Amino acid sequence: MDWARRRAGSLLGFGLLGGLVWASVVGLSMPSWFEPDESCATKFHDSRDISAIRTNWFPPSASCVYGDDVRPYMSTGTSVVLSVIGVLLLIVLVTGLVLTVRRLRGEDGPLTTAEGIDLDRRRRSHLLYGALDMGVALAALASVGMVAGVFGGVPGVILFVVIALVGLSAFGALLDRHMGPLPSTARDSRLRGTAAGLGTLAVAVATAVLLSLSGLSLLWALPLGALAYAAIAAVQWSLVSKANQVRCSG
Repeated sequence: MDWARRRAGSLLGFGLLGGLVWASVVGLSMPSWFEPDESCATKFHDSRDISAIRTNWFPPSASCVYGDDVRPYMSTGTSVVLSVIGVLLLIVLVTGLVLTVRRLRGEDGPLTTAEGIDLDRRRRSHLLYGALDMGVALAALASVGMVAGVFGGVPGVILFVVIALVGLSAFGALLDRHMGPLPSTARDSRLRGTAAGLGTLAVAVATAVLLSLSGLSLLWALPLGALAYAAIAAVQWSLVSKANQVRCSG
């Protein structure tokens, strides 16, 4: 269990990546959602128009219905194999997620002091380069989301949501560890990074929804999300600075 706790991030990453691959394989094993007639005709060499497509994500299955004639598009063997792999990946994913959440409020770790460090320069770097990095991360996530939605169906979208939440939290913690306020512990960086990552994601999603309703380009959500990260980071710097002043005066 100690080994698993230390490797929580690796377990979670493997579960998420494996889940996306699994969802893509299941989606590709079903009739094409935009040309189901052609998919069924190609597989069964039947030119008749289908009357329905029956699909199920778990256990994975798919059938082409021609009136009273129901033909399984996915074999039983394929369905069983994908089901077993899906259960194993779900166990890994849930285990990694639980252990990662536990680590969030784990041990403080060593204290990194501000001795010999130009805090003003560090803050400027954090607000500027951190925001740019977060904007790039949002763009990468948007690309993954489109792929997950097209090839992974509903499971792919669910996994993408988890990836976005976990990924931006971890990335925010990484940025905070390298450019965030000092003095700080590893636990401080995890908490601040999680707050900044989730806050940025919330702003980016809300902005994307508003842009879609107004008919404007969704690309505006990327720079606005980056600006939101800079604003959150600035507030965190201010809070740490005030806490240090209170500690020194006390």
